[in-house]
Amino acid sequence: MQNGSVTTPFGRRPATLALVKRQIQTSKIKPGKTADKWKVFRDASEARELLGLQDRSLAVLDALLTFHPDNELRQDAQLVVFPSNAQLTLRAHGIAGATLRRHLALLVDAGLIVRKDSPNGKRYPRKDKAGTIDSAFGFDLSPLLMRTDELAMMAQQVVADRSALRRAKQDLTICRRDVRKLISVGIEEGASGNWENIEAIYIGLVGRIPRSPTINDVNSILDEMELLRQEAVNILEMQQKAENYSTNGDHNEHHIQSSNTESTNELEPSFRNAQGAKAVDDDRPKREPIRIFPLSMVIRACPEIATYGPGGTIGSWREMLSAAVTVRSMLGVSPSAYQEACEVMGPENAATAIACILERSGHINSPGGYLRDLTRKAARGEFSLGPALMALLRLNGDSDRRTG
Repeated sequence: MQNGSVTTPFGRRPATLALVKRQIQTSKIKPGKTADKWKVFRDASEARELLGLQDRSLAVLDALLTFHPDNELRQDAQLVVFPSNAQLTLRAHGIAGATLRRHLALLVDAGLIVRKDSPNGKRYPRKDKAGTIDSAFGFDLSPLLMRTDELAMMAQQVVADRSALRRAKQDLTICRRDVRKLISVGIEEGASGNWENIEAIYIGLVGRIPRSPTINDVNSILDEMELLRQEAVNILEMQQKAENYSTNGDHNEHHIQSSNTESTNELEPSFRNAQGAKAVDDDRPKREPIRIFPLSMVIRACPEIATYGPGGTIGSWREMLSAAVTVRSMLGVSPSAYQEACEVMGPENAATAIACILERSGHINSPGGYLRDLTRKAARGEFSLGPALMALLRLNGDSDRRTG
């Protein structure tokens, strides 16, 4: 059992506040605490990037653990191992001496082991009269026991992050495939739409994918790729609706021409108008709700709105809606115009529209009239926020690249 006294390094190695702090903490390990040393080693291996370790560092840690005779690390046991560099080199698969010393220093800096140096810097045990090891000089494994719970949580976080990155990559792969094939369909079958522009945006997004992307890289590109996919689907859907409308129009015209015109003319005007109005209502397609885009995407496309959030940032839709009300007033948009936009588009999309107007306010003469026009188009199912957000994302992205 270690008494937890603070010892300073031998020779030229300096003492640091972090080193002193770790040695003090190891003296406060909960009495009776135990841990499987190989379970702790696996957790440290999973969390090696967070700890700033390399594969060779883990090989050295593995070698150190083999010099501890038990599989368990116990608070009431001797946790100092004292192998020579030659012994460590053999168990660390022939690692070079300079490399061994570098990775031992990394393990110390990561807070996984503590040096307990003797007066002459040698590593050896002290034994009592019965031949039992009373204390030892070498490498103290107590920090591993002290940090078992922390290392386990770090390992779980790394595994969760890796899983999230894998799912995001899979989603991006599927979305890339969808967009590529939708573009091919639009071009090959002659669907109306600026497919060349969509394809150029697609190529630009693919070109931005790093060789080793982070979760933030993937999610950022995935948001824009999903936006592009939705835009392609909307174009093809409008094409289909136009074809259906044209087909229904031809059918209705043929039906009217084949009807008994005398009976139609005999209808009273008021009844005939009411009947026509009812027919229009029955045939009118129901307007689908406008898609709500991710808040993170909206903020990237319209960064100016963030300055009106609490503390100059926006972290939730509640803060976004509050900021939009402030900006609405500042832009001179009437409460009735904004209320109508909220009713037609939904509060989130109305706030997004305000953010887009703010971003382009220097090019819009009448923000209130512009919002009312967008609301009328949305009511007719002719408006999507997708193209506006995509244009602003490209514009802000180009500005960032020029600035950088």
